[in-house]
Amino acid sequence: MAVNGVFFLVMRRMRAPLLALILSYAVAIFGMTLMPGVDAEGRPTGGMSFFHAFYVISYTATTIGFGELPQAFSEAQRAWMTLSIYLGVVAWLYSIGNILALIQDPALRREIRAARFRRRVRRLRQPFYLICGCGETGGLLLQALDARDQQAVVIDLDPLRVAELELGNYHLDTLAFDADAGVPDNLVLAGLHNRYCAAAIALTNDDQANLAVAMTVKLLRPGLPVLCRADTLEAADNMASFGTDETVNPFEAFGGHLSMALNAPGQYLLHEWLTGVPGMPLVLPLKAPRGKWVVCGYGRFGKAVVRNLQQEGLELVIVEAEPERTGCPAGCIRGSGTEAVTLIQAGIREAVGIVAGTDHDINNLSIVMTARQINPNLFMVVRQNRQANGALFRRFDAHITMQPSHIIAHEFLSLLTTPLHSRFLALAGAQGNDWANELISRIVGLVSETVPEVWDLSLSRKQAGLWQLLGEGWQINLGELLRVPAERESRLPCVPLLLKRGGAETLLPDEAVLLQPGDRILFCARPGTRQRLIATLRDRNVLTYVLTGRDVPGGSLWRWLEARRRRAHAG
Repeated sequence: MAVNGVFFLVMRRMRAPLLALILSYAVAIFGMTLMPGVDAEGRPTGGMSFFHAFYVISYTATTIGFGELPQAFSEAQRAWMTLSIYLGVVAWLYSIGNILALIQDPALRREIRAARFRRRVRRLRQPFYLICGCGETGGLLLQALDARDQQAVVIDLDPLRVAELELGNYHLDTLAFDADAGVPDNLVLAGLHNRYCAAAIALTNDDQANLAVAMTVKLLRPGLPVLCRADTLEAADNMASFGTDETVNPFEAFGGHLSMALNAPGQYLLHEWLTGVPGMPLVLPLKAPRGKWVVCGYGRFGKAVVRNLQQEGLELVIVEAEPERTGCPAGCIRGSGTEAVTLIQAGIREAVGIVAGTDHDINNLSIVMTARQINPNLFMVVRQNRQANGALFRRFDAHITMQPSHIIAHEFLSLLTTPLHSRFLALAGAQGNDWANELISRIVGLVSETVPEVWDLSLSRKQAGLWQLLGEGWQINLGELLRVPAERESRLPCVPLLLKRGGAETLLPDEAVLLQPGDRILFCARPGTRQRLIATLRDRNVLTYVLTGRDVPGGSLWRWLEARRRRAHAG
């Protein structure tokens, strides 16, 4: 409901008070026309005219008090006026009480906020992402988008989360409203049909709600990209049937990462470096051992881990507190894993690794701490469910800490802001461990000890200088773009990872390749390099100097004169 909804709600709630006011005024005015009066000499006359009665009752009701007009009142008129005063006071008290109750009515306040939210969304004049659900995952994604000055509109079922967003420290004005994202009208309210809506992202902790979002978007606006979180394989398959563009299951994704750490540590390390937060310390190389593993917890996370580790041919022992409920296979050890006797029964002394994967953070920490006391040489993988417990997990310092919200937020941020990033990781995964190790050595030489910045660059009109030169027929290769403007012989700390030209994709493109308008390039570089490169590509004069080593005139007239001078000299 918009403004009309607020108006009709007010009119419906105020119907009785308005009728009471109108009736009291009508009775008072009609009575004054019937009450006999007196003229200036005190002789009896008939009642007031309707206009005079309306005038007297009006200024009396507003407490202005002009007096007895147009003549002094008779005793009958004064008696009726006294009755009218009390009648009006009672009607106004009744109406004011209803007005105060209406102001405090949650339904009205919600409709007013909805109308204001709708107006603000309609006024957006820049691309925005529609985020459905803003818990820990949505909050991380929102912070990352805000850091990139990208607008977001949030819809969440919890009013407290919405209130926290309004008080958050964001660069942009975050638009948020508390509503059920599974209801189509709420998605329309949040700007689903707005032409500036760039994508819809379903991040609630309910697979059915995320499925409802995917279905609504694909039915009401089929061309809009939709990204969904799915906590089960069944939900992911169901979302895919509706044409969902991307579905991320954090548990399956982490299971694949753990399998990669076992089978291809170079690939795992490359993935961690290229998906980390730029500027943060690099993850050190690690190799998960092969042998016997103990997995504590057989929920969604535990099942994904077991499935991936079994594909690696590892010996697994599962510890589960409620094996009947979770469908734990035969041979499962009953227990939570926090007790030493349970871990010993599972063979923790002979194991090479342990996975603490329950949905309770304190239990997970208790499991790995108990296991470390029994077997200090264990490779430890621990699941962190709540971001607020980050200090505890950092203090424990397990080999691998899995946090679902971080996995989803990083994956979606990559898909939204750097589409080539995910494509590169998919292609790189098929290249083998030796290929990944060689690329890692190149990256280390550029970025030293911090996570590199990864971004993709489209050779479009936004890169005005490069676009103009290519349009004039300049032959420019990839390597020439990576020179430092102030020192042409030096090179920017940057590695081209992927070149996409039409439907063709080239991993680690050769720097001698000639560029064409419309090319898209994925770069990996030291933090801060991106702005330097983009500034060069947008300035024709700087780019020309980088390519030729010559300072060129700045204005169009001077460039024309310079071109004429060169032609004359050549003739």
